[in-house]
Amino acid sequence: MQLKCGVVAKLYKERMGILSVKMAGELLGIARCALESNFTRLSRPYKLNFAVTMRCQSRCLTCNIWQIKPQNELGLDEIEEFSRKNRYFKWIGLTGGEPFLRSDIVEIARSFKENSKGLYLITIPTNSLCNQEKEIERIREMLQLRIPKVVITVSLDGDMELHDKVRGIPGNFDKAIGLFKSLKELQKEYSNLSVVFGYTISKINEGNLERTYKNVKMHVPEIRYNDFHINLAQLSDNYYHNVDNAIMANREIAIKEIAHAKDNRDAKFDIMEGLESRFLEGLETFASRGIPSIKCKSLDASLFMDSHGNVYPSIMWNYKIGNIRETGYDLGPIWESSQANDARLKIKLGQDPKHWTSCEAYQSILGDILHPVRAENKNMKSINIEKEELAPVQE
Repeated sequence: MQLKCGVVAKLYKERMGILSVKMAGELLGIARCALESNFTRLSRPYKLNFAVTMRCQSRCLTCNIWQIKPQNELGLDEIEEFSRKNRYFKWIGLTGGEPFLRSDIVEIARSFKENSKGLYLITIPTNSLCNQEKEIERIREMLQLRIPKVVITVSLDGDMELHDKVRGIPGNFDKAIGLFKSLKELQKEYSNLSVVFGYTISKINEGNLERTYKNVKMHVPEIRYNDFHINLAQLSDNYYHNVDNAIMANREIAIKEIAHAKDNRDAKFDIMEGLESRFLEGLETFASRGIPSIKCKSLDASLFMDSHGNVYPSIMWNYKIGNIRETGYDLGPIWESSQANDARLKIKLGQDPKHWTSCEAYQSILGDILHPVRAENKNMKSINIEKEELAPVQE
């Protein structure tokens, strides 16, 4: 499908509140794929969610990744071979575990940058527990690769006492604040860097968002709600390994906190802000109903690959469709496999796990620009909520 820049810009301007044609042009590679995904299944994914390691120093109450003792994770040579054989990614989420525990994280980013010529965006979360001088230097080196946009999400789930409790590491709050400040200084040197706090609402910290915001503002006076990316704690047995954890937030509290974060964001007219606004609308709807308002685009626009090369539709669905070590690091045979097609059929029939996460929601939003999420409070009041807690993800 041949799509003109003007068509893409017009649609995104109308549907996502975006006023800059120039910004639409900068994201033309993603925009072409995203717009095409509104009408047909893509021949290959444009977004890769890749857990580069499952090693982690945190001891989170909401996630059990840290309990995993991974062996035989993909080496740099394997990742480089994978990036050479799959040259079409526009958006890559490097996650973990703690991604910066890999000393070769810059080389991993470089390999994708060199091979996926249309690569526009790399996102990386961090728990702030690595040596911060080394971490900042690695981020600097990554920025020097001239990737158009690098987004670092610094995990922060409460004020000092609460965050350290959720994360299980004394002093973690101070490290998160320190890293955020350092990255904000680095942002003055590199316009391709964005940094936000990642705040996950769970049963453990529910009702504490505003308190956390005020506490952070004491340390970072210029902070705004735009500097917080809000998530909901959810259950997954192929990624978080937390299906037995009692972490689901109270529905009413979660809805109020999401609405508060949404209502207090400053208006900024750019594509990323438009996406974030749509994400929060969808999160509010998911918190209310326990199901998303739009179909997911897993195995259409994106997929998830773990640190051993196992491929899944998403981080939330334990439905393995292949392993790149078994296909010579080529995604093609896995993408077109009967397992992948079976998963696509389940998605079409609504039999996939119900979730709304950062890893999958954005490409679903981009693939649904003709039918935007409507999550107005007056509509949600009419929904019959039978349970106080959010519905867990089910296979």
